[in-house]
Amino acid sequence: MYRGVLSSGLGSHWRREVLRTSLWFVPALEVAAAIVLFAGTTAADRAAYHGDFALPGWVISGSADAARQILTTIAAAIITVVGVVFSVILVTLTLASTQFGPRMLRNFIRDRGTQLTLGTFVGTFVYAVLVLASIGVGPRGEYVPHIGVTVTLALMAADLAVLIYFIHHTAVSIQLPQVIASIAADLADAITEQGSGNPDPHPKDGPTATELVARTEADGAVLLAPVSGYLQFIKHQDLVRLASEANAVINLEYRPGHFIVHGHRFATVWPSEAAPLVRQALGRAHIVGPYRTLSQDVSFGIDQLVEIALRALSAAVNDTFTALTCIDWLGENLCKIVAQWHPARVHRDEHGFIRVIAAEPSYDRLVQRSFEKLRQSSLGQPAVMIRMLEALARIMAETTSDGQRRVLLEQAQMINRACERSVPEAGDRADIQRRYEAVLTVESRLTASGRNS
Repeated sequence: MYRGVLSSGLGSHWRREVLRTSLWFVPALEVAAAIVLFAGTTAADRAAYHGDFALPGWVISGSADAARQILTTIAAAIITVVGVVFSVILVTLTLASTQFGPRMLRNFIRDRGTQLTLGTFVGTFVYAVLVLASIGVGPRGEYVPHIGVTVTLALMAADLAVLIYFIHHTAVSIQLPQVIASIAADLADAITEQGSGNPDPHPKDGPTATELVARTEADGAVLLAPVSGYLQFIKHQDLVRLASEANAVINLEYRPGHFIVHGHRFATVWPSEAAPLVRQALGRAHIVGPYRTLSQDVSFGIDQLVEIALRALSAAVNDTFTALTCIDWLGENLCKIVAQWHPARVHRDEHGFIRVIAAEPSYDRLVQRSFEKLRQSSLGQPAVMIRMLEALARIMAETTSDGQRRVLLEQAQMINRACERSVPEAGDRADIQRRYEAVLTVESRLTASGRNS
């Protein structure tokens, strides 16, 4: 991958993801907007107070005491509703953690509707308090911010609409099909963002990646992980710039999603003389945290769907239809991976020399992550086996090489053998066998067409 093309796009995606998965960012923006709105309406109220213009007829008029009473009542009501909204959010998060798994909590925290609801109520409360504090005695008698009081009432009406939306949105968002579809949509975005490779031509020069890996193993310096945790993001662009300045090659042995251990080997650099310069910068370029994210870890989205399916297949839940839904979305995203998954393993500088060699998940491994645990948990369940074989047939139809078809065929063969071991009913075995033969038919047709072409 040529530096500055895809890596910069992933960097901005990472920053957006960090801000999106916080409950404070959107409310903070809305509070800032409320302060700006207060400054604007106060300037207009001051101008009207000094007689610079006459207030329009739609502006509410009244005494200072009436304005204080209105604003106090609205502020008290708004802060009460904020407490109710927080309670609903906590109940939703508790339900999500219990039903969908603790790793699903971030999907609810990053929900834009929840963040906008909180921000709208908090912003209205801040605006009402600021307007209330501005009421006082001026050179022309009591100063009453009539425009501010009118805007506060308008904001209260908007808050009622937002509250109705929030109730509807929460009721929809906790439905399991919606949760699964949301995870699948995020996974599809990650596949498009991470798997497109380099769309622009770029120069190539110097040794190949295989030669450089051999050199780093033979003569390179070993770098140890500075902290423990899940690798969330790698700033490849910064590493390419640093390696170019040091005329070095950095071989990264972990990819985002892997757990690294403090003091253990996690990269090598060649030549070894560049190690002191690279060591500190490499730690800054690796963002490590207590959880995984989708920003550079597409396999995390697959694991989320698999986790929901495994919970559904467990004896405690026994929800086969949820598992079938997860398999449908897994198949849909694997079709995208077959067509779009071309991640760059090498990162070159502007002169075409390889500077960073990264570890990326392979297509084979993504397919295995999608089906292996489900196959192991679906013994004796014909419906799940049939749906997995149907998904494999759809994915097989999108393949373009023998290697892509081989890993799908291996999964289909293992499912067929599991059927023979665990399904006692002959009719069920026949149904599964027909789906397996459909996979073989698609594979044979594509292989034959490839040979003819």
